Amino acid sequence: MNLQARITSHFTSSIQTKEKSKSVLVESLAEAIALMASALQSKNKIMACGNGGSAADAQHFSAELLNRFERERKPLAAIALTTDTSTLTSIGNDYHYNQIFSKQVMGLGQPGDVLLAISTSGNSENVITAINVAHELNIKIVALTGKSGGAIAPILSSDDVHICVPSEQTARIQEVHLLCLHCLCDGIDSIILGDE
Repeated sequence: MNLQARITSHFTSSIQTKEKSKSVLVESLAEAIALMASALQSKNKIMACGNGGSAADAQHFSAELLNRFERERKPLAAIALTTDTSTLTSIGNDYHYNQIFSKQVMGLGQPGDVLLAISTSGNSENVITAINVAHELNIKIVALTGKSGGAIAPILSSDDVHICVPSEQTARIQEVHLLCLHCLCDGIDSIILGDE
């Protein structure tokens, strides 16, 4: 396969995954938007976590809320649990890498907050540990996964929202996750700014 054909196949595959996702994720995204907007309107915050590309997504989402998405509005309370290298490395060194997010949730989280838990496989142990701690603190979860949700799917409660991309391919899942994050930002803004 030549380079042009390879590139074209990526575009085609991405479009197909997004079309499939559109038919199954809209309801979950609307639920997540309502949950997050309600938390923010109640002076609570959204914490976000993930590994690798999902860590970048957590930071991207937090930045869009703290700064702005597409329209001017007041900053919204969000924090990416992926950014403080001193905290991450001290927890990883003194305890275990699986606790790098959960200990932050324990220290920073309050009832009524929301944890955005991002894992393309649904099997990230440190994200799962953070979800378990969040549940103990009465913090609701919005889980962004793929590959049938992995080990995260069965631990979510009926109060949580699961946005599971219908794909087995990591790159395609990540591409849809980014679109989902933009949908969340736009939807939150529409509620906060009174469009809904």
